[in-house]
Amino acid sequence: MLEAVNYAQLLFPDFSLIACGWLLCRYTPLDRRVWDQVESLVYYFLFPVLLFHSIVRSPLDFGATSNLLTAGVGVGLCGIALSYALPFLPGIGAHIDRRDHAASAQIAFRFNSFICLALADRIAGPEGLLMIAVLIGVCVPMFNIAAVWPMTRHAQTGLARQLLRNPLIIATVTGLIANLLGLGVPTWLEPTLSRIGAASLALGLMAAGAGMQFATIARGKVLALSVLTIRHLLLPLIGWWLAVVLKLHPAQAAVLLTFSAVPTASSAYVLAARMGYNGPYVAGLVTLSTLLGVASLPFALGLIR
Repeated sequence: MLEAVNYAQLLFPDFSLIACGWLLCRYTPLDRRVWDQVESLVYYFLFPVLLFHSIVRSPLDFGATSNLLTAGVGVGLCGIALSYALPFLPGIGAHIDRRDHAASAQIAFRFNSFICLALADRIAGPEGLLMIAVLIGVCVPMFNIAAVWPMTRHAQTGLARQLLRNPLIIATVTGLIANLLGLGVPTWLEPTLSRIGAASLALGLMAAGAGMQFATIARGKVLALSVLTIRHLLLPLIGWWLAVVLKLHPAQAAVLLTFSAVPTASSAYVLAARMGYNGPYVAGLVTLSTLLGVASLPFALGLIR
């Protein structure tokens, strides 16, 4: 019970910011006109700076974490495959709106990297931070590309053109290249980038709350249940199986299971909304995923015991 309380405390800031955005948009003069501009600021500037800084600031030791990296990529690829397959599954596909699926598939495999970082530090200390940094550095670019692909495919726009224009993908790929080349951020610039990162998280979550409409979730219950089941039940089970098969040591297994069970990325809403998809529906899924993390994290870490 204590663990559940701790996870609830860790996730409460995210949930409370979503709630603040919802209340401000509906009960104050800060209506949709304001939040449309906030979304643009987050998508084109704040989130890209945050992602670049997150990847560049930690050294990536691929040799020491090769098994963990293999397992993490395996979890991610399974999540991508399962989410992409939903419209084609018998009994489920007929009840899934293809356009909503294109925007929501990302919910199943993307992850909140900052909750990952906080938990990795608590679970395994500095060693855990280095492990999760490797997973973030490799998986964020892969997941961002996988998130954009269904939307570009459904809209029949060129994938290459969308990738080259997508600020989140540009930032993550640039950050990974800079890290591999040994380039870093000057010390005097670190505080500014850290504050931009904090602003992006707060405004991104509040924008998700402002755009949230639970009625849209009710109209797409099958899709919502499917992507959240993948994110919070199937991926932890796949992570546990890979940890056993690859014989990860306890700290690596704990980091992998944390990575597989955390809530989805808060930037999922901004990406879907800016690409012209059903942002309110995706915002509702981000909120539900944040709440489900309170249950899925103790469940996942309990598997390794």
